[in-house]
Amino acid sequence: MCEWITVAKVGELAPGQWRIVDADGVQIVVFNLDGEYFAIEDVCTHDGGQLTGGTVEGGEIVCPRHGARFCIRTGEALSAPAYEPTAKFPVRVERGAVQVRDDRWD
Repeated sequence: MCEWITVAKVGELAPGQWRIVDADGVQIVVFNLDGEYFAIEDVCTHDGGQLTGGTVEGGEIVCPRHGARFCIRTGEALSAPAYEPTAKFPVRVERGAVQVRDDRWD
């Protein structure tokens, strides 16, 4: 089981910003969308590259290589060439800290 990892203090990650953390070798990107925090794996399911080189448009991130779109809230693939979702992770605010963890193996 992966422990909770502190990403930032509340207030350090402003709306529209994101931050990447490593959870036992898994790159997780945590987004602040209008004051709510969401986390997905920083990987395009089309070709395995990073998503965080792309642009954030509303609640979507656009892959920088081939333009696939993913929902930041759910990880759902929204457009070709990606058809599979990227992993979504739980986020919590605990004692003033934004935290995330990879719960896939619990």
